[in-house]
Amino acid sequence: MSYGMTGPSRSVILDDVRGAQKMLSGVARVTAMESSRHLSQLVGAPVHLKCENLQRTGSFKLRGAYVRIAGLLPEERAAGVVAASAGNHAQGVALASSLLGVHATVFMPLGAPLPKISATREYGAEVRMYGQVVDETLAAAQEYAAETGAVFIHPFDHPDIIAGQGTIGLEILEQCPEVGTIVVGIGGGGLAAGIAVAVKSLRPDVRIVGVQAEGAAAYPPSLAAGRPVSVRNPATMADGIKVGRPGDVPFEIIRDLVDEVRTVGEDQLSAALLLCLERAKLVVEPAGASPVAALLAEPGAFPGPVVAVLSGGNVDPVLMQRVLRHGMAAQGRYLAVRLRLTDRPGALATLLGVLSAADANVLDVSHIRTDPRIGLTEAEVELHLETMGPEHCAEVGHALREAGYTILD
Repeated sequence: MSYGMTGPSRSVILDDVRGAQKMLSGVARVTAMESSRHLSQLVGAPVHLKCENLQRTGSFKLRGAYVRIAGLLPEERAAGVVAASAGNHAQGVALASSLLGVHATVFMPLGAPLPKISATREYGAEVRMYGQVVDETLAAAQEYAAETGAVFIHPFDHPDIIAGQGTIGLEILEQCPEVGTIVVGIGGGGLAAGIAVAVKSLRPDVRIVGVQAEGAAAYPPSLAAGRPVSVRNPATMADGIKVGRPGDVPFEIIRDLVDEVRTVGEDQLSAALLLCLERAKLVVEPAGASPVAALLAEPGAFPGPVVAVLSGGNVDPVLMQRVLRHGMAAQGRYLAVRLRLTDRPGALATLLGVLSAADANVLDVSHIRTDPRIGLTEAEVELHLETMGPEHCAEVGHALREAGYTILD
């Protein structure tokens, strides 16, 4: 599903982005641009991956955070800064503050991934755990700012943040001057807005496509209403773009400069993350893989050459394991089957022999004998299998039925 937009914007201008680029020289990396043969064949045009997952702190967030904090007055720096984040913004603020000699306090929600908490502390920030959801954490950080005088560093709703993120757009034009379409994930909108300002100012012909997760897509209804509106209870594995309401500043820019906003489902996000890992050898978090998910969903909709912005790579290992399995299932490469067999010596070995002959890789076996629903001479077996695709799944099912097994619903 897509939504079109046109028109000019003036809240952040090209000179702001160029100034941010000078400020970030020697601080933020000029991240690599990698070609993807697989995606290029799929799209029918060259596809390049802008690897912000390889940026310092593992995401683009350092850019905007550094520009925002570097622009503070001396008395504001002395008061310190405060932020609220479940991960990427927290780390960006922590490192930027450390580099600039500013004390940073970062509020993170209870249950935030331990690697992100540890990284934020290691970058030099004081971490405070508060709230079950980011909205509660955000309120706590703003209350702390009001009480202490610390400067609140918003993750996306500030011109300096947008200008910093926009430096990615300048790099894209330098690394791929012939670019036809830029695809970028959208949460609050700071990244897409910054890229749009930089690119449309210099190359208004370049098509810019934003991508949101279906379960946290606040921009489509906001664009339809002509103002930011909230989505209740946003839900997606892509926590980096799990934002319930667009920022006021980026909304105006995205409304005027971004050509369309698309949405992708959880299966598509999982498949995209798996593709990045297998084909591009890049660790990317679900939010960072959202542009790739859009390419997979409708490859013919993007005039080339295409640049997909991989915005971050800070994925919790536990989530990575779940997402990869989900992605394999979405591609028909993971099959769960439940069946009953006669409970006699060697029955399980015989079953595994059938699966081995069908070239199915057994990942997990659950063998149940004591359920009251099972007959005295029966056992129920649940198997998790790795397969080679939908056709192979069908072949495995056929082999089991030919061997006399009944697959349960």
